[in-house]
Amino acid sequence: MTSRRKFLSASVKSAAAMGGMAAIASPAIAQSSNPVIKWRCVSSFPKNIEVLYGCAEVMSKALAEATDNKFQIQVFAAGEIVPGGQAFDAVSDNTVEICHTASYYYTGKDTAFAFGTHAPFMLNTRQQAAWAYHGEGKKLLEDFYRDYNVVGFPGGNTTTQMGGWFRKEIKTVDDLKGLKFRISGLGGLVLAKLGVVSQQIGVGDLYSALERGTIDAAEFNGPYDDEKLGLYKIAPNYYYPGFWDGTSMQHFFVNTAQWEKLPKHYQAALSSAAAYAHIDSIAHYDILNPPALRRLVGAGVKLHAFSGDILDAAYKATMELYEELSATNPKFKKLYDSQRAFQKDASLWNQVSEFAYDSTIIRQLRRS
Repeated sequence: MTSRRKFLSASVKSAAAMGGMAAIASPAIAQSSNPVIKWRCVSSFPKNIEVLYGCAEVMSKALAEATDNKFQIQVFAAGEIVPGGQAFDAVSDNTVEICHTASYYYTGKDTAFAFGTHAPFMLNTRQQAAWAYHGEGKKLLEDFYRDYNVVGFPGGNTTTQMGGWFRKEIKTVDDLKGLKFRISGLGGLVLAKLGVVSQQIGVGDLYSALERGTIDAAEFNGPYDDEKLGLYKIAPNYYYPGFWDGTSMQHFFVNTAQWEKLPKHYQAALSSAAAYAHIDSIAHYDILNPPALRRLVGAGVKLHAFSGDILDAAYKATMELYEELSATNPKFKKLYDSQRAFQKDASLWNQVSEFAYDSTIIRQLRRS
């Protein structure tokens, strides 16, 4: 019996070390020598945005199950310990051990933070995962985050987001001029080139800001989360695609000193639990968004695609911005050059695989 127990224990550790899901799915093997560790995780998201906030709880539960409840992480919503926009800083400063946030929230520190989440007109959800898990992005992001005293793991994705809620229809590039739009990160810098006045407003204040006329438009996420905000009652024009958020990868960031103190099998369990939370969130949004979109349209929401002229102008402005940032920020240039090269190859494959298949199915469903 003793030899069998040792063999099973080694197998579970080996699976975790390879990043396999067996570390999550298989029963944990109790080991009295395993230390009891309790961490705090601060989230950038409120509890009512339950899929994004829930990523951290999914990770925490999977981690506890894989370690026989020896490694526990308690999750705190935005504002319970630190404001949502300070989650990364709390980990970098070792105020808490781990956080769940989006890298591009911190482009004010360095525009290169965008590439951990998404940069306008760059990778889609599958491409972002490929680049971050198995492409050059893995090492480039590790090196970049190391300068901030953190270790990062992909931990959630909203998939392609919507383009936001507008009081009036946006038909031409001229309609964007002077528009007060709640949008953050590089997307705001791109639209500023087209005359948009970008505004930084917290999610909880979006409804009142639209109602008072402080802003003319706002973007947040996709149909399921957007529906809860009620913005459609004031700004009924719902646009797509959110080209500044062709995907939106979140991360778990761990303080480097705390990470290095963990036993190796705890490190493996944590990275596997983060990967599980990442997959779970994508599946969750793909279940929740379709019926939410139908409900919104049924409630009178006017669904619009951005015109080709607007998308072309935004793309041109984006390429100009990337050229400017690459000329002044070597870190940005290194990450951008890597993603751009990967995008060109990945898009060729996507053209004859997912895109070709999806286009065929959509065409046939429209006929039926």
